[in-house]
Amino acid sequence: MRPIDPFLRGLQLAPDAAAAIEVGSDDPPIDYRGLNARIEALAGWLAGLPVDGAGQLRVAVYSPNAAMGFAAVLACMRAGVVWVPINARNALAENLFIMNQARVGVLAIADAFLPDLPEILDAAPGIGAVLLLGAGVLPEPPVRPLHLVWAAELIAAPPPPAPDPVHDPDRVSAILSTGGTTGRPKGVVWTDRMWEALTLSIWAHMPMPEGERPVHLVAAPMTHAAGVIALPLTAGGATTVILPKADPVVIMDAIERYRVTHLFLPPTVVYMILADRSTHGHDLSSLRYLIYSAAPMAPDKLAEAMALFGPVLVQGYGQAEIPLMGTFMSAAEHVAALDAGDHARLVSAGRPGIASQVSIRDPGGRELPRGETGEICFRGSLVTPGYDGRPELTAEHRFGDWHRTGDLGFMDAAGYVSIVDRARDMIITGGFNVYSAEVERAILADPAVRDCAVIGIPDPVWGEAVTAIVEPATPDAVDVQALTLRLRAELGGVKTPKHVEIWPELPRSPVGKVLKRKIRDRYWQGRERKI
Repeated sequence: MRPIDPFLRGLQLAPDAAAAIEVGSDDPPIDYRGLNARIEALAGWLAGLPVDGAGQLRVAVYSPNAAMGFAAVLACMRAGVVWVPINARNALAENLFIMNQARVGVLAIADAFLPDLPEILDAAPGIGAVLLLGAGVLPEPPVRPLHLVWAAELIAAPPPPAPDPVHDPDRVSAILSTGGTTGRPKGVVWTDRMWEALTLSIWAHMPMPEGERPVHLVAAPMTHAAGVIALPLTAGGATTVILPKADPVVIMDAIERYRVTHLFLPPTVVYMILADRSTHGHDLSSLRYLIYSAAPMAPDKLAEAMALFGPVLVQGYGQAEIPLMGTFMSAAEHVAALDAGDHARLVSAGRPGIASQVSIRDPGGRELPRGETGEICFRGSLVTPGYDGRPELTAEHRFGDWHRTGDLGFMDAAGYVSIVDRARDMIITGGFNVYSAEVERAILADPAVRDCAVIGIPDPVWGEAVTAIVEPATPDAVDVQALTLRLRAELGGVKTPKHVEIWPELPRSPVGKVLKRKIRDRYWQGRERKI
């Protein structure tokens, strides 16, 4: 199965059905036939561009949640080029790093980011072609020769169609960026085999009655799980309802108005909905699957969410290297655990998905018995073959053919996997990964700071709140407000600490290493999970 094949099946099944609805836009819903026309036009243009020596064109799609951005992603699949998603919420500097690291040759860019285009072209010299997804005007003429075209022009006068991409399970079809142990993003290779495994996993674990089409509400960023889920669901002729952002009121209105069946939300947004009582009077009877992932949910919040949304909560656990369905916990399993008062089962991550195997291993790679805590490892067709251009990093994350997640957990006698801690210093806040080392480097650039430690602390809304513990060079030297403003400009809102605390001295080991566990224990004491 090629990544475009689910959409092509949806086109066959329901050519006149609504394929995409952009909430808040003046544009009418677009049906599968119309969306396919856009995809074919954009794919034809991509296929006509020159390819470098690597043999595959790499295309960055830099767009907020939008129907045209969705079409651009599908066009990448249709043309057989490599999709490089760019998170609209990142700071520009991080996105430039991602584009250069992925060796992007083509940029598909939405109007919202056109003011940044001159800086992008200056800092990313590998970009030789630009696809303008909107109707905006360039802020200034390009400073160097480019293949530059508006998507609307291509749709109005389509180029010759792209050749059908060859089915090759090992073909690279996407490079997704994630943080590394140093905090720098690293490129995770996705192959056709992974897309096939993900598609089959989604339909196996979240089936639909025969003849019923999914209606999928995309409220979280399309560069993450919400967008990844959208592509496999098109195999059933799904309608993808696209929200510009995750607003609790708009989400609940949309579920009722569009009779939504599938919805992915990070726990942060679920908590916001639970806290906003004004959103609690809607008809949610159409909802079959509320998928939560990216962070665990507190048991009391799970019970509250199940009372509001119904017995529809399901959990997928994975990471960029094992997308979403590494383990899965069904709605029925949630209900059974809640009814039985089985706290441990309720907060587990479920059992291995159909396209993956799970093993708990010690630091030497030896498999541990059930119930013992070690590193959670995966293998199977859902697992990445490695990191783009970094074989040494791939080797570091392997025990033989087992991928090392860096997460610590155990598997019980029934096969349920529970995550208890994190081997690396990653913080999951609002469903986004933040690596402490990157934030620490930015803080340490302030001469008033002697040392610092960045951790995640429990937060009822964000799951974990990024928190900086700062040791000042001299008492009263650190201006917390000025520091926070600078970090927001450099790192973006997600990575900027929600809290900054000044401690006269950080706890250290005899050799001078900051003891983050001692800092964490102050905030996580009495909690079973430190994640």
